[in-house]
Amino acid sequence: MGSLKPGAKYIYERVGDVVYAREAGAHPSTRFEVGYDYQDYDPRTSDGRPLHDHIQDSKLWGQIRQEAKTNVTLQKALDRAIMIYKLSKDKV
Repeated sequence: MGSLKPGAKYIYERVGDVVYAREAGAHPSTRFEVGYDYQDYDPRTSDGRPLHDHIQDSKLWGQIRQEAKTNVTLQKALDRAIMIYKLSKDKV
């Protein structure tokens, strides 16, 4: 990526998802990449789910764990779920 000069005036152009800049009055061939437009970017996690869904699930489980600190019934349910998960992962 190029660097901007202090005090210079720039023209910004977007081609696809890439944002370019060139000094005002300069030939278009002198433009250089200054960034990327993430507006339509949809990152995915390793399991193919949207990152947003993954983050929301993480927040929910964090809230459940926090609530379980003061809710005995919920803590017991989590303990059972953890035990079932670990047993299902054990290789016999």
